[in-house]
Amino acid sequence: MVPTTPSEEPAPATTTWDGGWHTGARRLPSPNFGPRPAGAHIDLIVVHSISLPPGEYGTGAVQQLFTNQLDWDAHPYYQGLRGLEVSAHFFITRAGVLWQFVDCDQRAWHAGVSRYRGRERCNDDSVGIELEGLEGQTFTPAQYTALVRLSQDLAARYPITHIAGHEHIAPGRKQDPGPGFQWRRLQQALGWEVARFPAPDRSENQKT
Repeated sequence: MVPTTPSEEPAPATTTWDGGWHTGARRLPSPNFGPRPAGAHIDLIVVHSISLPPGEYGTGAVQQLFTNQLDWDAHPYYQGLRGLEVSAHFFITRAGVLWQFVDCDQRAWHAGVSRYRGRERCNDDSVGIELEGLEGQTFTPAQYTALVRLSQDLAARYPITHIAGHEHIAPGRKQDPGPGFQWRRLQQALGWEVARFPAPDRSENQKT
């Protein structure tokens, strides 16, 4: 069963992988995944934001959603999600706790209809990372720290060449993680060249 109020003690940083599972993450397998197409080049990280109910944190509902255990009647907002089968590879809580739902060698269902760096269907060759938060709002230092570590570990295992938000791969349809996410902060912390990140289109993205 998914815990209702998961513990918020961050897992220790690690660069160890067990196949496509990160050993520094709390493993909670989702049934919502499929095989990547033959020859898929896993070179994109997609950053999302999510909270259930929106703006409420530490409820355990995100973990329940990704494992098809969410009680649709527990909150009015969930009625709009009824029957939805989605997943991300990772979820980072406000305290920086890392959860993993799908083996990174497999395709999680996080991007939907999407296009980036000249390719359609970003689920095929991306790793999806959900940050606990509300689009347009800010994220915590612990989340940036966990995201930097995870991105570094992913780049050590896969040929990561790009990192973008859901808003960049599905413009007009999605708006997360939104203007509260600090892309420059992430780029500077990783030390990756600017070309690997989305072109800034909002002044908010340049906050430091």
